Amino acid sequence: ALEFFAAVPPIARHLATLVDVGLGYVRMGQSAPTLSGGEAQRVKLAAELQKRSTGRTIYVLDEPTTGLHFEDIRKLLGVLHSLVDKGNTVLVIEHNLDVIKTADWVIDMGPEGGSGGGMVVAAGTPEQVAGTPGSFTGEFLATMLTAEVSDPPTARAKASRAAAKPGSRAAAKPRSQEAAKPRSKAARVT
Repeated sequence: ALEFFAAVPPIARHLATLVDVGLGYVRMGQSAPTLSGGEAQRVKLAAELQKRSTGRTIYVLDEPTTGLHFEDIRKLLGVLHSLVDKGNTVLVIEHNLDVIKTADWVIDMGPEGGSGGGMVVAAGTPEQVAGTPGSFTGEFLATMLTAEVSDPPTARAKASRAAAKPGSRAAAKPRSQEAAKPRSKAARVT
């Protein structure tokens, strides 16, 4: 559809945004009830992206990568990081390690699911969570981060993580070290 409407900029711009959030495969005219929860969230996110950014918005997404191909996850991460770069706060509830490893701040809830969980197991940068004993997310994250040791963090990631630490001017005033949530940063809750 994007190619078909390329000559109509207002339509092409909206379609390009849908492609950017990983919905390029959805058919034109597809009925909304046939969309998964993650797809519906990304449609809403695409609509938000079409609005003028104030840089003071908090976006809360619940497992937006559900059903996405690796390449579409990469595109979605680019969109989410661009929101953060514009001063917005993005809070993502996610289990996908590719998403978690790019967060500025991670709050790992657990230790188990359901009645066996509900406690903060770890909080910090992905590297800090990876080094937390008893964190299942940290265990898997450590393996992933170790495999990528050849790719040092970008300057943006270093600056963003420094600003996200509790006590920094960019971080929200935490009531406790465990529940610290940074403002204008990408945070993931697992």
